[in-house]
Amino acid sequence: MTILIEQPDLDSRAEDLQKLSSDINELVLDGGFVVPKSSVSCNGLEAEELVSNNAFLAPEINSFGRLFRDYDAENERQKSVEEFYRLQHINQTLDFVKRMREEYGKLNRVEMSIWECCELLNEVVDESDPDLDEPQIMHLLQSAEAIRKDYPDEDWLHLTALIHDLGKVLLLPSFGGLPQWAVVGDTFPLGCAFDESNVHHKYFKENPDHSNPAYNTKYGIYSEGCGLDNVMISWGHDDYMYLVAKENGTTLPPAALFIIRYHSFYPLHTAGGYKHLMNEEDTKNLQWLRVFNKYDLYSKSKEPIDVEKVKPYYLSLIEKYFPQKIRW
Repeated sequence: MTILIEQPDLDSRAEDLQKLSSDINELVLDGGFVVPKSSVSCNGLEAEELVSNNAFLAPEINSFGRLFRDYDAENERQKSVEEFYRLQHINQTLDFVKRMREEYGKLNRVEMSIWECCELLNEVVDESDPDLDEPQIMHLLQSAEAIRKDYPDEDWLHLTALIHDLGKVLLLPSFGGLPQWAVVGDTFPLGCAFDESNVHHKYFKENPDHSNPAYNTKYGIYSEGCGLDNVMISWGHDDYMYLVAKENGTTLPPAALFIIRYHSFYPLHTAGGYKHLMNEEDTKNLQWLRVFNKYDLYSKSKEPIDVEKVKPYYLSLIEKYFPQKIRW
């Protein structure tokens, strides 16, 4: 069964929000979402005064009291994040990605349900994330509940938010215990030049592919408009969960699989790099990814979700879109 979904009308929504921003002194994100400027909060306005219909409002600061995705701040958390990216940029090569896709594409580790995998993430903390140090299952539920609030009729999007990071089980011993640099962090194409839109770009100079003339040009082994499906992306939880969902016959729509596979591809969906590799289908799906990104990034907080309260709803979605047991 194929689920058809409408494309979000982001152009008109962005125009409306741009007009609104001039009235209340706000920033507008790439996806067309309003984020209050510091001056607004300094005037003492409460979040409820800036939104209508109880919509999710993107906060200005992360759970550590700093700007989101600030990779230049001087603190201990940022030092460990930079070290993570140094290792990732050196070790993620085209040959490495090919080996990982071949090995983990076998899906021969274990059979379990989606919810059982969610519970496994209680043991996982993402060392590449400068915005949160909580177990991952809480981030999944925060993202899903925030989207559910703003898009109540798009149940496929709620489930996509719940499962988008399940591939981080690759960090666990039963899944091979891969190092953090092989599982989390921003993703990027291999087989072509490393775009400067990548965070901590300087460390790519130590990557063997950087000096390979077959890989270090703008297009490398690819051609313009070849489509992201034909591009090798750095290995991690995104691509693994995409393989799990696709090979187990999920009935989630193509936009959901695109979100799962490329939600960490910040150099593309936030910085605008690598667009020369996209085809028409990628461009359509990118609109939904940008919708999703607001909730993936800005819903991270120390405020817990009542798991038992929301669990029945998400179990119903899992039953709708996935087999009871799937191969991992």
